[in-house]
Amino acid sequence: MTFITILLPIFFVFGVGYAVQKFFRFDTGVFSKLALYVLVPFLVFRTFYQESINLSYMYIAIYMVGLCLIIILIVTVLSRFRSYSEQERCALVLSCAFTNNGNYGTPLILFLFGTASMDTAIVLMVLQQLLMSTLGVYYAAKGSENADGIRSALQSVRKMPMVYGAIIGLVFNSFDLPIGRLQDGVTIIADAAIPLIMLTLGMQLANIQLGSLDFKKVSTALILKLVLAPMIAALIVWWMPVDPLMKQIMIIMAATPTAANTTMYAIQFKTDPQTVTSSTLVTTLTSIATMPVVIYLVS
Repeated sequence: MTFITILLPIFFVFGVGYAVQKFFRFDTGVFSKLALYVLVPFLVFRTFYQESINLSYMYIAIYMVGLCLIIILIVTVLSRFRSYSEQERCALVLSCAFTNNGNYGTPLILFLFGTASMDTAIVLMVLQQLLMSTLGVYYAAKGSENADGIRSALQSVRKMPMVYGAIIGLVFNSFDLPIGRLQDGVTIIADAAIPLIMLTLGMQLANIQLGSLDFKKVSTALILKLVLAPMIAALIVWWMPVDPLMKQIMIIMAATPTAANTTMYAIQFKTDPQTVTSSTLVTTLTSIATMPVVIYLVS
């Protein structure tokens, strides 16, 4: 019952976005652009500006990159075995390789472990955002209907302002540069990022036609994301000289559903958004059953 209590607000916001889209039929691409190119970069800047950097962040980065690359490798092998097109492979990468650390994992960690765990949760969220803004954008652009190879994908990565938000935040943090009352403006914009992402996800879920779901792809995403990912994460963090609580948080974060941002990338670049959004929906709903199991095992 307590687990449902923490999930209820999250699914409530998804539901509002779903209902709004059913009624108004907005262009969800407009909302995804606003979040990706304006709001999220301010969120990333604020986190890197305020957080103190230490050695444990290096292990978190190793864990994040390692888990993502292993999942991408598994998806690539499966795609070749099933003779998927490049667009289908890239959509499956978006569905499986990136976790919903922000609007799902972070509030969950806060509820489970309290405020003492939030530093780790926020760093995981930001590093995941950076990973999605680089590798995620790369695969979204590479699988786009208008893609013209690696050069186009790399150009798309360079255009993502989130990366520059992180760099600027690190510079201001390292040199202890004050921003004065601008901090209030940054906070207002940054705080709007996650709610808009959640609403946009709900709106896109309203566009899904269940009759056109590719159950083979979605079931693959379900197994890789909710079952194999936490297992792989446990193997990665096993040897790391970090606090046991940090290890638990990393494994739980790996078991979260498909990241909401990947839905917006798929919409933005038209990289089989039906598969990506369907995977987000199915993994999010199924996580209600799988997440308690993961929490019990790591605890």
